[in-house]
Amino acid sequence: MDHKIPTARDFDAPIPARAGIGLKAQHYQDIKDRLPDHIGWLEVHSENYFGSGGQALAWLDALRQDFSVSLHGVGLSLGSAGPLDAHHLARLKNLASRIEPGQVSEHLSWSTAQGDYLNDLIPLPYTSEALDTFCQHVDHMQDALDRRVLIENPSAYMRYEHSTMPETEFLLAVATRTGCGILLDVNNVFVSAHNLGLDAKAYINTIPGHLVGEIHLGGHFDADVGGEILKIDDHGSKVRPEVWDLYEHTIARFGPKPTLIEWDSDVPDLDVLVSEAARADAVLDLYTMEVSHAHTG
Repeated sequence: MDHKIPTARDFDAPIPARAGIGLKAQHYQDIKDRLPDHIGWLEVHSENYFGSGGQALAWLDALRQDFSVSLHGVGLSLGSAGPLDAHHLARLKNLASRIEPGQVSEHLSWSTAQGDYLNDLIPLPYTSEALDTFCQHVDHMQDALDRRVLIENPSAYMRYEHSTMPETEFLLAVATRTGCGILLDVNNVFVSAHNLGLDAKAYINTIPGHLVGEIHLGGHFDADVGGEILKIDDHGSKVRPEVWDLYEHTIARFGPKPTLIEWDSDVPDLDVLVSEAARADAVLDLYTMEVSHAHTG
């Protein structure tokens, strides 16, 4: 496979280095009416807006007038062995052309095999063969969209025995070969580190900050599995204190980055999401103030 020099494809409308929230149908009217100050931008799951019309797309068009938008895909299955779904990719391109998002992202995972679709994002075996396939698919996606995309680290619950490299090495190799950026999910780092016995801060310290285009924060829960606690990423609760601590470490290392509060199940009232976003903004503001004082001191 030919290696590429990382490209500097610009985003259409950059996402601000503030906290954003995932856009949910039950909040459409509330966000439009109130335009809360503590929502820096909005993110949507791309596949929810693939239709050529309808109420959901009309709302996204309307809110796009007031907010930057990021498109976060969950169904392209970049890690599958077969070719990418051309119809899926075409619909994503149409949506991106219509919305002009600041970011487009997908996952370091697979979810389809030989026409069967799994309702999950499954981590890859980290091998040279999987790396070649994944990079080919990222190249295909970026060429089709004519833009740089971000790839998100997964939450993991097991190791593949035949993996030959750690996840960070695999992810950085993808970025080097394809020129893509990284969507760093801090909750996923924490969950995977606990489940696999890794050092979460060491994981983050391995990632070059200039590759990180966006950060995700979400909730998880503890499951008792045979007397052992397994942490399950569920996007269904507030960000846990230990994940906030890891986020502060991340921002101290990288500087301010666009940060999403991810909440996809048991979605609460908008005020709860705004409160979580305000907490992330406080961390971003603190770092900005520290840098400003250092430059003027």
